[in-house]
Amino acid sequence: MSVAGERDVVAAAFAQRTTEAEERLLSPLAERSYPARRARAEDDCALRTPFQRDRDRIVHCKAFRRLTHKTQVFVAPRGDHYRTRLTHTLEVTTISRTVARALALNEDLVEAIGLGHDLGHPPFGHIGEDVLDACLRERFGLSFRHYEHSLRVVDELERDGAGLNLTEQVRDGIARHSSRTPPPATLEGAIVRVIDRVAYINHDIDDALRAGLLDERELPAEAISVLGGTGSARIDALVHDMVEESERAGAIVQGERAGGAMSELRDFMFERVYLGPAVRAEHDKIGAVLRRLFEHYVERPELLPGVQTEAGGPEGEELAQRVTDYIAGMTDRYCIRAYTELQVPRAFAR
Repeated sequence: MSVAGERDVVAAAFAQRTTEAEERLLSPLAERSYPARRARAEDDCALRTPFQRDRDRIVHCKAFRRLTHKTQVFVAPRGDHYRTRLTHTLEVTTISRTVARALALNEDLVEAIGLGHDLGHPPFGHIGEDVLDACLRERFGLSFRHYEHSLRVVDELERDGAGLNLTEQVRDGIARHSSRTPPPATLEGAIVRVIDRVAYINHDIDDALRAGLLDERELPAEAISVLGGTGSARIDALVHDMVEESERAGAIVQGERAGGAMSELRDFMFERVYLGPAVRAEHDKIGAVLRRLFEHYVERPELLPGVQTEAGGPEGEELAQRVTDYIAGMTDRYCIRAYTELQVPRAFAR
């Protein structure tokens, strides 16, 4: 008998104890941790719930590690305190757990969804997403959505194509975290969907102020009077509003006044920052980089990892998918390096 087998008293009772605790402590509306619903059945871990196991698989995957070098809003910012896609992911996850705990919902499920929701983001944030989508539409009549690609990452790309075999509830929360999709099937997924927006709006305001793109006096006065004058105050107000309104409604909702103020801030950020002159100036540069790489790999599929060339390389949708997988998986700096190596003679690139 192994050492672990000699000491499995706690492990033997873990699932039953967790199930009993959830019945006592969680809301009737909360997702229960057991039984695990996976596409491929597997034995449960003796010391982690299925959702905790999903969380660990996400945190240890390659796509999660790459988030640290992917843009949130500002491309290659000169400073150590700007958000990246990784810090955004962590902020969404921690705020979402606060909401889940307050509403007696399943924190482990919320955590796994929060950590996995942006795994499919391409380099350069939403600008990169728009450019890659345009390239696919023009060349192949296809489209790119980061939330769809996030699901593809966990289902088919990680573990050398085997995927992470995540639970149905986590997969649903990842695939439906965007407002462009149907609502998630669980309240836990709905929390991440709303908090994703709460986090990025307020943290992007903070980064825009730090970058000098905004002055605090320019922020919409009515929205600020409703939610507060600092990012932390606004997030706190939105979380309290969401918890109280959701408890009364039995669904994840925002109050009319707080939700309206947040929408006003979002519209302001799109006008002044996301689609503003400073970011637009970078859009053309990013577009040139991604378009050049996209066309290069479409024309030279033998350069793509794992592609066989004996029959002349992949064609059609298969080629489009392989190119998409490769470019979407790039970090900002890897993308810039690949472009530089393609465009700049080596003798002059040192």
